[in-house]
Amino acid sequence: MKFVCLGYYDDKKWGAMTEAEQKAYIEECFTYDDVLRQGGHIAGGEALVSPSNAATLRFKDGKVVVTDGPYAETKEQIGGILILGARDRKHAIELMSKHPGVRNGAFEIRAQDEAMNAAFEARNQTQKG
Repeated sequence: MKFVCLGYYDDKKWGAMTEAEQKAYIEECFTYDDVLRQGGHIAGGEALVSPSNAATLRFKDGKVVVTDGPYAETKEQIGGILILGARDRKHAIELMSKHPGVRNGAFEIRAQDEAMNAAFEARNQTQKG
């Protein structure tokens, strides 16, 4: 099964770290990512820029409204996503609970919606040809 792991981080914690501490922390995360990769568990992933550079779209009063910045003011923001291959939810939790990133913020783990993804991919194929 594939799981989408939304990695959150605490911007204040991150900002309180020295540049050397940030680099060491990232290296520790990458090292564990290598363990996941070697085990055949990483199917993809993307890091995100700061939420201060986000744009949030909402539909209100019949039109799209754009707001600069993240959707909500929260302590933790999404820092990236990891597509994880695991046997089941329990296995995904086991794998991600060892990730150093959990020390700076939460990981939200959700199974992919296989039916919706298949429909989306089928639509992509019809649009190409």
